[in-house]
Amino acid sequence: MNLAQTGLRKQPFRTHGKPLELVTYASQRNAIQFLDETCTNEHGLGLFHGPPLSGKTTIVQEFASTLPRDHAVAIVDGAHMDPADLLQEILSQFGYDHGFKTAGERFNMIRVIALQQAAVGQAPVLVIENIHESTPVLLEVLCELAEMSVNGSSAIRIILVSHQSMLPIVEAPAMRSIEKRLTGKFLLKPMTRTETATYAHRKLESGGCYRPKAVMPPVVCDRLHSESGGWPGVIDQLAIMALAKAEHIPLQAEHIPRTPKKKHKPPNVIDPPPQLILTCKRETLKKFTLDGPRYLIGRYALCDIEIVHEWISRQHAVLIRNDRSTVIVDLKSRNGVYVNGKRVARQVLMNDDVIALGDHHLKFVDPSVTNRLTLRGAGWDDTTLVESIRTLRKAMLRQIKGKN
Repeated sequence: MNLAQTGLRKQPFRTHGKPLELVTYASQRNAIQFLDETCTNEHGLGLFHGPPLSGKTTIVQEFASTLPRDHAVAIVDGAHMDPADLLQEILSQFGYDHGFKTAGERFNMIRVIALQQAAVGQAPVLVIENIHESTPVLLEVLCELAEMSVNGSSAIRIILVSHQSMLPIVEAPAMRSIEKRLTGKFLLKPMTRTETATYAHRKLESGGCYRPKAVMPPVVCDRLHSESGGWPGVIDQLAIMALAKAEHIPLQAEHIPRTPKKKHKPPNVIDPPPQLILTCKRETLKKFTLDGPRYLIGRYALCDIEIVHEWISRQHAVLIRNDRSTVIVDLKSRNGVYVNGKRVARQVLMNDDVIALGDHHLKFVDPSVTNRLTLRGAGWDDTTLVESIRTLRKAMLRQIKGKN
């Protein structure tokens, strides 16, 4: 359709960049209130959840725009980001980009800024999006940022944004610095049928349409709601396709594309964490719940999964988890790691895999993982794995020093 037929001067249904007009609805307003309450709490750290295309980024940016101009705010995409790059991006958005060369220098500068501003009642705000795709090393840096405090108050207000619940990760022992500061969580909800119609019509008006209800009659708005589920990003995509498909106005219901229907779990239902069942000669010795980011397996007493046997190396292997998968990495052990009878250096695990370490076996139980993923397909790369192992060994060295 020629957009001029509708009176539109600009495309109102934008899938990228700032919208022509922010059209609010109930859950969005509640979300902004939640962000405000989190950032005015002296220990504010909030979890902000919502599915893809639910408008989380738009909401965060709108909230940030309401803060005073001199208030330090950083909104960073944490998906697989290197910690040094994260610190550099935070500094840049805080307005202190002076070419600090090392991660340590950047971290110390953020500390100085945070302590100074928190001391005068303007603690910086840090928003990390896609936190569910962050590396274990980045999460460790985040824990260090969360520990900063001045005069009994936290020095940085933190919002963690994700497509899914972060509670299984936040509640892991390694994330204690985050968990103890958690002040609230918010699950974004979709628009109602009425809100969807209002949203579509207001969007049309913002682009110059003088008769939005004539362009999108009630039957079209109803179809738009049922196909989009009430999520603004999906509404925008479907509206763009409908306007492109139709030759004349008003739009017809069939102009709204059909979307595949997926079976969704209720938003508050979380898959249980994976388990390991340790056996030797068909006797079950112990069960482990994998609710943390990584687990060291070996003969050494400080290992998370201790297996005392002459064929097991002191630090034999490590299990590393992200939100989608668990991978086992052989730490150059003497007798190797075998998954389902095949020796591996690193392997993404799936439900019912059996890991053999000498005479001992670890059965991996995670019914939610029924397909074998590649390392890259599961969100892993060599840098992420190496950094996670390095962090694990540093933590072990600290434990050893603490015992001596």
